[in-house]
Amino acid sequence: MTGLISRTPAAVVFDLGNVLIDWQPHAAVAAGVGAAEAERFLAADDFDFRAYNHGPDSGDSWEHAEAEVARTHPHWAEHARAYRTHFPLSLVGEVPGTADVVRDLRAAGVPALGLTNWSHELYPHAPRMFEVLALLDDVVVSGTEGVAKPDPRVYEIAAERAGLPLDALAFVDDRADNVEAALALGMAGVLFTDAATLRTDLRALGLPV
Repeated sequence: MTGLISRTPAAVVFDLGNVLIDWQPHAAVAAGVGAAEAERFLAADDFDFRAYNHGPDSGDSWEHAEAEVARTHPHWAEHARAYRTHFPLSLVGEVPGTADVVRDLRAAGVPALGLTNWSHELYPHAPRMFEVLALLDDVVVSGTEGVAKPDPRVYEIAAERAGLPLDALAFVDDRADNVEAALALGMAGVLFTDAATLRTDLRALGLPV
């Protein structure tokens, strides 16, 4: 999925989780309640982990989010708490090859930024653990801004940080709904699957990778 554009993008905006950083929430939950319970929790029919995580990603506090789980789904409360307690274990490594794409863009003089759905409280683990984030000119953290993808406002914040109009940016994300939101704003959108395909897609947009 890529957007049709009339000019080569002036900068590239990268999602972080499962684009630059391999994020596996199962690992964090399992550290607290065991692998089988973590699998049950993340696949539960009566609990939506993605929606739960989206609250802090949008500016809610983890304390409030966990309290709501204890109130509404007490049988999952321990599992929910385990995710935050052991969160660094969910960041299992770099996604192979994408850091090299960022390096190549920077070497060619193309700015690269991050736009991530991540809670304000937990984001500081990332730059401590992953040197690639230091290559980015800026990172827009949704939990800090109080608005998360696919809300148009967070893309506008990224454009403001880049000092460029939205239609001068390419956006890379592993979730189709987030890419579709970027396309609707006039950005060039790239749906991430792997680094090799990303290079092909960025080259098709005229970028030197």
